Amino acid sequence: MKDATLIRNIAIIAHVDHGKTTMVDGLLKQSNTFRDNQAEMTQDLIMDSGDQEHERGITITAKQTSIYYGDYKINIIDTPGHADFSGEVERTLNMADGVMLIVDAQEGPMPQTKFVLSKALELGLKPIVVINKIDKPSRRIHEVEDELSDLFLELATDDAQLHYPVYYAIGREGKAWTTLPDNTSEHAGLTPIFEAIISDIPAPKVDANGALQLLVTALQYDSFLGKYAIGRISRGIAKKGMAVTLIKRDGVQISGRIDKLFGYRGLGREEVDSAIAGDIVALTGISEAHIGETIADKENPEALPVIDIEAPTLSMYLGPNTSPFKGKEGEFSTSRQIGDRLKKELETNVALRVEENGIGFTVSGRGELHLSVLIETMRREGFEFEVGRPQVVTIEKDGETQEPVEELQIEVSPEFVGVVSQELGARRAILLKQEQASSGAARMTYILPTRAMIGLRNLLLTGTKGTVIMNSLPHGYQPMGGKLQTTRNGVLIAFEAGTTTPYALQNAESRGQLFVGPAVQVYGGMIIGLYTRQEDLEVNVCKAKHLTNMRSSSSDGTVQLTPFIELSLEQCIDFIEDDELLEVTPKSLRLRKRFLDPNQRKRNK
Repeated sequence: MKDATLIRNIAIIAHVDHGKTTMVDGLLKQSNTFRDNQAEMTQDLIMDSGDQEHERGITITAKQTSIYYGDYKINIIDTPGHADFSGEVERTLNMADGVMLIVDAQEGPMPQTKFVLSKALELGLKPIVVINKIDKPSRRIHEVEDELSDLFLELATDDAQLHYPVYYAIGREGKAWTTLPDNTSEHAGLTPIFEAIISDIPAPKVDANGALQLLVTALQYDSFLGKYAIGRISRGIAKKGMAVTLIKRDGVQISGRIDKLFGYRGLGREEVDSAIAGDIVALTGISEAHIGETIADKENPEALPVIDIEAPTLSMYLGPNTSPFKGKEGEFSTSRQIGDRLKKELETNVALRVEENGIGFTVSGRGELHLSVLIETMRREGFEFEVGRPQVVTIEKDGETQEPVEELQIEVSPEFVGVVSQELGARRAILLKQEQASSGAARMTYILPTRAMIGLRNLLLTGTKGTVIMNSLPHGYQPMGGKLQTTRNGVLIAFEAGTTTPYALQNAESRGQLFVGPAVQVYGGMIIGLYTRQEDLEVNVCKAKHLTNMRSSSSDGTVQLTPFIELSLEQCIDFIEDDELLEVTPKSLRLRKRFLDPNQRKRNK
């Protein structure tokens, strides 16, 4: 690509599940990026390449791809929809000149729609609006258009942003229209979206003749070529073998040389000799590069503004495993190995913070999902460690401690409104508004402290029979409130190390709900169930039934056990209290008390 006026850089933003990645799939397939035999082989959600992205059905990391439409090269950035991964959105919007805002024709603008749109408008990006899923039976297209007008009025930074084109689409079928169609079954393609990107999104405003400037906005690794620095060229021309200067965040300058230069085409990279200002490229040879730093011309090094990322709101302790089973199931279990892995994560995960804390580390992120994805990733790589209960990250302002606050939107059937109100009342949530959604469900908006969000999702899912829809968004800070009341009962604790037996578990299950089944290895101080009362109880779950020479038909019957509850990683993190830890290994998740010795627990209490 030799002409910057033929380049378009666009980020696709939306709330979770409104169809961003599906839309990118359609654009990739209809731009003839794949050969015919490749197009048949490609699965849906091509851009979601990670294992966890497939399993969870969500986008976790922002990714870029390029398609050609006529003479134009369109660089597309697919962004996550969850608020926990909004750091990914903030860093990648710097590469775009415009955004495609996708909104569900039934749900309308949701909390994350508001967050990502506000970030895009602050950067002065030109928006295109696509109302997606217009084939839904409960669609309400005209109301959604009115809600979007209100949202733009609230967020726009200048008058020009209030004039935005609106398109209508069924992303799953690869159809789009400039006006609302009478018949959605008619044959159509995504041509209106391609034309909109070319006509409505401005070409990059760049100087192709100046000295090179490139802001690093993403990093990738390759065992063959090492670290790739990815970003948009803001000025000048990048050439293979060119001598450059890396300007660090603190102003330190490091000399380097571009080893190889790659442009994007479809899902792959292709090596090029040079690239002009306005294009998104990946380059190798600069191993010290980090996100937010500038790669500039050696003769005239000038730094670009550093990317500002919002502060994390939740932190948790993450350290080497200290249980009696340490080193048995994991490949990497030392403090040094865990520390090296977290340092590597910091390079690509811009919203994460890591501080040393004794033999372990305090890891801070945007929310429970952000932290649990990191824990699951490390677990799959063979790491063994323990984590503590999530804590809020407070700030000092005007001489007082302030805690983060969230805006929580809940959609639930009218019959469960009482359950939701009772649970949120106990967590000091303030109801801002309550309205009826078009589907007949009640939609409630609350303001509550971030620490009150910990463990809330699982409780509400249980209380509403799995029908609740929850979305939260950061809402600033407020003075630190009092301690929240404990909403959980005490736990059943294993009395001694050994293997659980059906005979002992039969006695224990009358005291509460069990988290372990028979023939499981346990140790003293390990949590094996939830007690029916507020205090903790130690139980012996390894006791065997001793044989005697007396026989009776009743005593030798088979033991009938109630199926035990197997908690997921997120449920375990929600479950633990301040005096408890979660032991994470590639094979197991074990809940335990921080102090395994009962006498030590009493003294600490």
